[in-house]
Amino acid sequence: MSNISYKDAGVDIDAGNAFVDAIKKDVKSTFDSNVIGGIGSFAGAYALPTGYKEPVILSATDGVGTKLRIAIESGKLDTVGIDLVAMCVNDLICNNGTPMFFLDYYATGKLLPQNASAVVSGIAEGCRRSECALVGGETAEMPGMYSEEDFDLAGFAVGIAEKSEMDMVANVKAGQILIAMPSSGIHSNGYSLARKIFFEKLGMSLDTEFEGKPLLDTLLEPTRIYVKDYKANKDKVKALAHITGGGIVENLPRVLPDGIRAIVNKDDIRVLPVFEFMGQYVDNEEMYRAFNMGVGMVWVAEPEDVDSILSATDGYVIGKLENGDKGVDLI
Repeated sequence: MSNISYKDAGVDIDAGNAFVDAIKKDVKSTFDSNVIGGIGSFAGAYALPTGYKEPVILSATDGVGTKLRIAIESGKLDTVGIDLVAMCVNDLICNNGTPMFFLDYYATGKLLPQNASAVVSGIAEGCRRSECALVGGETAEMPGMYSEEDFDLAGFAVGIAEKSEMDMVANVKAGQILIAMPSSGIHSNGYSLARKIFFEKLGMSLDTEFEGKPLLDTLLEPTRIYVKDYKANKDKVKALAHITGGGIVENLPRVLPDGIRAIVNKDDIRVLPVFEFMGQYVDNEEMYRAFNMGVGMVWVAEPEDVDSILSATDGYVIGKLENGDKGVDLI
């Protein structure tokens, strides 16, 4: 009887080594002057930026959800990495954190270097867009846990903030203005519902034409990353809310203090066509709880700073803050 190798058990160490070699260029393209060392050590090292009086380290973790299923089924894998980074760094900036570095976890039934490399190229692109370094990651080949071409992703972002600037809720008060930062599409929330509408209820396919292009392109449009906009307007933004699962009604209250109510004018929201289409099959209230509806972030600003922010971004006004019970009114 011959001996059994690790490869016989479904784990190919050589494929893992080939994958690491394939991604080195993409990973290094994200490095900045604070990265210490390179790829291949047991841990990534990053020097703390200078200039902070009381530096605080922030962290955020997330995944891509069932958007990943669409990527796997279509074989288009080069954009979900952008989503992964976006979901983490967009959370960091809501606590006034500047992203420093990112790590990823890729778990699969069978490591296909070309697939994994496509995913990491997207992660590297997300890191470049958010000006943070991809300092490490883990690839796990787990036959028996995942079918051969299935995989899952998790991401971990670390940022830095001045301690005195972290409590953004303390900046929020009645009379301030709500600015919508447009989303690029569905982003990375609500895909279980979207998939049910498009594929189960309507019987559409990824190749079905939607708004002049294949439905796949709309469904895999990467999540927008707001880091550069935030950095350019940091001194004028009093608070930021990342509009993810739960929509505006559940995420905006996270930056409101007690006694402040947000008044959002629904007619002012520039709803994207994909949401208008899905809204034919879903109650309006449910749409606003499941999806971002075209608003990827809400910024809170003083009235005198609004024009400056609008001239520097593609944001637009959707409401204001008033005294009242903490919460959101969509009127």
